[in-house]
Amino acid sequence: MGHLTRLGLALRSARDVDEIATALLTDLHGLPGVRRVGLALAEGGGRRLRFVTTDRLEAGPLEWCHIDAYEDVPLTTVVRTGEPLLGSLDDFTARYAGVVERHRKQSIVALAVIPLPGTGSPIGGLILFFDEPQSFELAQVRLFEATARGTADAVRRVRLTRGRHGADSVPEEPDIAASALSVSILLEGDPRASSAARRFLRGKLVEWDVGEDVSDNALLCLSELVTNAVIHAGTSSELRATLEEGALTVVVRDLGGLGPNETDDAEPAADLDPLRVYGRGLMLVEALSDRWGSERDATGTTVWFALELDGPRETTEKTG
Repeated sequence: MGHLTRLGLALRSARDVDEIATALLTDLHGLPGVRRVGLALAEGGGRRLRFVTTDRLEAGPLEWCHIDAYEDVPLTTVVRTGEPLLGSLDDFTARYAGVVERHRKQSIVALAVIPLPGTGSPIGGLILFFDEPQSFELAQVRLFEATARGTADAVRRVRLTRGRHGADSVPEEPDIAASALSVSILLEGDPRASSAARRFLRGKLVEWDVGEDVSDNALLCLSELVTNAVIHAGTSSELRATLEEGALTVVVRDLGGLGPNETDDAEPAADLDPLRVYGRGLMLVEALSDRWGSERDATGTTVWFALELDGPRETTEKTG
């Protein structure tokens, strides 16, 4: 409890994502048996993770690197599934042989990988590397989960309140791989936007030879996202669709900004759940998509969903 109190105070006073990361990594690094700690935050509709570890704490300003969301490592698995991974290093050998080999050389004997909860899919994850055997008893796991919840709340708070004061407010859009297909369009903020978005995406999915079932689900989900953007934000919005690594990701971002009673410097409302911002139509998105997420910040709201294709699609074409 002392750990949670100290860390909770630090997270609540953090002014940006770097301060959140510094407080979190410093605190967790002091736990018994912890050799190293990492924090990952999802970007670009879950297509990339922004990552930093305790190794960077003594090197001056934090330097974040990136992990491709399609790379098969414990952090990407946790962010994709929302389920924690805990165990000795030997427990991970069958699935992550390369990861195990690399960390065994660093005297790591156990891992704990915990998702940062979000609306829909996790917004990131924590990873702790132990140089002592761990039993991962219930009390310890609950401490990790409480820490993850506090971290996720802090990230949402700074993204909502930082706004035009810093770059933390809007996660960067990752570069599109040369083998990927990607298109975008600006939609008007009126009721006709939903049908225009469906026509645009339907045409692209036909070009990309996406199966009928996936296309139908994508169009239904897209209709909900654009309709909600028009009703609740009343602004233009950007639609971006990307097909890569056997998955279709669709992102809709409006320019709704802060609510009428909010300012850049004010504390956000206690309820940051975008389901309340966007209405219950996202229940359909949750039911039809393989993964989805929503993030609100001071300049608007981003909602995305991903659908797995029936099989891998080999292509070298790229469209913009």
